[in-house]
Amino acid sequence: MNIPNRITLSRIVLIPIFILILSLPLDWGSWSIGENILPISHFVAAIIFIVASGTDWLDGHYARKYNLVTNLGKFLDPMADKLLVLAAYVLLIELQIVPAWIVILILSREFAVTGLRLVAAGSGIVLAASSMGKLKTTFQLLSIIFLLLHDFPFSYLGWPVGNILLYLAMILTVISGIDYFIKNWHVMKESK
Repeated sequence: MNIPNRITLSRIVLIPIFILILSLPLDWGSWSIGENILPISHFVAAIIFIVASGTDWLDGHYARKYNLVTNLGKFLDPMADKLLVLAAYVLLIELQIVPAWIVILILSREFAVTGLRLVAAGSGIVLAASSMGKLKTTFQLLSIIFLLLHDFPFSYLGWPVGNILLYLAMILTVISGIDYFIKNWHVMKESK
């Protein structure tokens, strides 16, 4: 297994740690930031999420720079992204920070695209992430970070940056899903 794929696996390993920090009743205290309260456990979870998200850029950069792009990496990288993002959004529902209907919409798109990728894989085709999909992922990651940080540092200004990014991520999720299916519909046609 090459280094970029190991970096991707490290992102997957960080997911259970992230989940535990947000799921366990940890009372590490909180900070007052503007009019918001930021629980320290949310801050720690945000740091872990940022590190895990950073490995997404790192593994891709390393794989392209040293020509180490593999089919395993093309499969693992988007899967790790989805696991990280979906775990975060589900936990944000539990924390009553994100409305469930948005996460259901995002989940639906991710399952649909994963299904299309599985159909393609059955035909020996690997569908890489599109540029629109990467933009969608960027907005999802940013929305999660700002929601976990309770809009810090913009909380002093009263700007709901996390929610704005969440709705932009939702819109990009829908648009990128439609775009992905339009560009790859030939896979469904050829699978009959």
